[in-house]
Amino acid sequence: MKQFFFYALFFAALGVNAQQNLVKYVKPLIGTEKMGHTFPGPTVPFGAVQLSPDTDTIPYEVNGKYNGSVYKYCAGYKYEDKTITGFSHTHFSGTGHSDLGDFLIMPTQGKLQLNPGTANDTKSGYRSAFSHANETAEAGYYKVKLDDDNITAELTATNRVGFHQYTFPKSDQSHIILDLMAGIYNYDDKTVWTYVRVVNDTLVTGYRQTYGWARTRTVYFSMSFSKPFKSYGQKNYDAKQAYRGFWGKFDQTRNHPEIAGRKVRMYFDFDTNEGEKVKIKFALSPVSQENALQNMRAEVTGWDFDKVKAQAQSAWAKELNKIKIDASEDDKINFYTAMYHAFINPTTYMDVNGQYKGLDQGVHTANGFTNYTTFSLWDTYRALHPFFNIMQPARSNDMVKSMMAHYEQNSLKMLPIWSHYANDNWCMSGYHSVSVIADAIIKGVYNGDPNAALDACIATAKKRNYEGIGYYMDLGYIPAEKSGVSVSNTLEYAYDDWCIAQLAKKLNREDVYQEFIKRSGNWKNNFDPSIGFMRPRMADGTFKKEFDVLNTHGQGFIEGNSWNYSFFVPHDPTALMMQMGGKKKFAARLDTLFTMHLPDEFFADTEDITREGIIGGYVHGNEPAHHVAYFYNWTDQAYKAQAQIRKILKMQYKPTPDGLGGNDDCGQMSAWYMFSSLGFYPVSPGGDEYALGSPSVKNATLTLENGKTFTVEAINQSDKNVYVQKVLMNGKELNKPFIKHSDITSGGKLTFYMSAKPKKS
Repeated sequence: MKQFFFYALFFAALGVNAQQNLVKYVKPLIGTEKMGHTFPGPTVPFGAVQLSPDTDTIPYEVNGKYNGSVYKYCAGYKYEDKTITGFSHTHFSGTGHSDLGDFLIMPTQGKLQLNPGTANDTKSGYRSAFSHANETAEAGYYKVKLDDDNITAELTATNRVGFHQYTFPKSDQSHIILDLMAGIYNYDDKTVWTYVRVVNDTLVTGYRQTYGWARTRTVYFSMSFSKPFKSYGQKNYDAKQAYRGFWGKFDQTRNHPEIAGRKVRMYFDFDTNEGEKVKIKFALSPVSQENALQNMRAEVTGWDFDKVKAQAQSAWAKELNKIKIDASEDDKINFYTAMYHAFINPTTYMDVNGQYKGLDQGVHTANGFTNYTTFSLWDTYRALHPFFNIMQPARSNDMVKSMMAHYEQNSLKMLPIWSHYANDNWCMSGYHSVSVIADAIIKGVYNGDPNAALDACIATAKKRNYEGIGYYMDLGYIPAEKSGVSVSNTLEYAYDDWCIAQLAKKLNREDVYQEFIKRSGNWKNNFDPSIGFMRPRMADGTFKKEFDVLNTHGQGFIEGNSWNYSFFVPHDPTALMMQMGGKKKFAARLDTLFTMHLPDEFFADTEDITREGIIGGYVHGNEPAHHVAYFYNWTDQAYKAQAQIRKILKMQYKPTPDGLGGNDDCGQMSAWYMFSSLGFYPVSPGGDEYALGSPSVKNATLTLENGKTFTVEAINQSDKNVYVQKVLMNGKELNKPFIKHSDITSGGKLTFYMSAKPKKS
């Protein structure tokens, strides 16, 4: 699920509270048609609100069929677009599927228009033309001039409140549009119901329920204006609503304080003086209108926009200062942008009083932890969550507790696959929450009941009617006739089962260990030794005859081909290497992966990857092979890992709007960058080991939550000096290219000596 949008959000004025200004704001450069998956608007670290401009209203379907163009609008904002339709409060960052875009607000002046109009004719609706020359995007702040109405829009945010500031011209026809129909990946029946209550001439509350990627999602709001509106009204576009009761006794179109319907747009009218600022505080809640109002009053007490902006940027400065690097300017831009992206998700999913809505649709209270959602686990278990276990252990602990709450409230008694606003959207394969949980427990991060967590992992891994697990348990693989992604599911289950085995081993549950360590070897059942590749297997035990190792469709894999997935045994690379003929042949196979040429037909049906996201046949723009460059460490040719890692860092990450070789997937691409820039990577989360690579930083200091610091130093670092001659841990030379988690958390210094010549011994 990939993109080509690396929106360079760099932060001026981050030197708040004497914190170091780590990066400068860089204006985004020219974009490409592949962008659109990262939002440029303000949020705070792990914030519930992601307030951002949306640039068009592309429908999810046209004439009953999927509209491929909608894929470019996964985050609502597409850099190439020249119009803005408004500013909505919820967005995903770097996903290849989407939802959200709740509560779109748009300031206008002149004749009232309640339709967004078209990009070709902005005067036909409430949208406006804009220029990147008049656009500013920083951490915690966004500003743009809306050219059509000469209105300057500024946005900032707290955890649960979006703060708008609109500077109007002089007019007796100034309006604020509240579009309750708008959404991302929108379609005609997506909005199930909306309700609005006009409490007084400055306060409005309500909710919106949608059926989308999350099928039962309700978001409540409280909206407060800095000045009274002189009048208000609404239009209900739901012509198909058969029964309307007896509400026709009222004129609900104008100044009616209670509105309900599926397709509602509202407006609020003002008189404004030249340069007058109309401000809006817009708070969200997963529970109630009352809680939304409580969130607003707790997080934003007045109308000082600059103060809230400074608080948001100070929050980001605090996070960014946890790692300080010495590197080239481009590498600093890439690193801190990656760090910013990594700390957007998962998102807070509870009110200031601790309440949140659970999967059972009931109201729960998070006692002693912050409840999170937005777990894109197929992506993020690989590097993002391991990165949290180093740099955000307290939050990681809360995230595992959130997963356990998800399990307890889930009628299916499963851990999350893709957690999304009191729903599981069931996207992608594997049950990778068990990787996150095992990794957190084994690394000493989780302080809950580890045996209860293991029991939840076991229950999930034995859910026979989910995605072929029953076949997997009975046969040791999933038959190709039963699943279009039979091979990738088998491989991912095998890795997850290894994680369960490691956790069981730590907890001295020998029976569980023996059961799941055996299951973790099931990857061998899809390895065809006659061709040396992973291959779909039929129910009768034979391998599928029609098979193409390069094709990504119909071959048993999800978001990848056999060339990439044949290396997906992160938990047992030694055994895989033996299956592929030993160290020399394994290294030669890796060489071929990184140097081969993919034919044009490879891209014919690939929506989310182009050649820019690929090196040879290695697809960095999709995650399944993210660990593969580090596999050279298991051969006698670790120097090749060093060269390839540095090539990936240079080719797949650039400080431009189109500089990421795939969509960020809630921080996974960014976490890979940070780990690899620092010189080590968690090849197999669930273990306590990191494989060494080739750091691109000259120096880095990690300030850990336990008060200790871990320093990485690269002597003789340069773009040419990509090879490691020797590595010292606290002054002692390492004799193998691996370090332990405790080496980092205990504090100390990791020193690389770099050279332009490979060390082949």
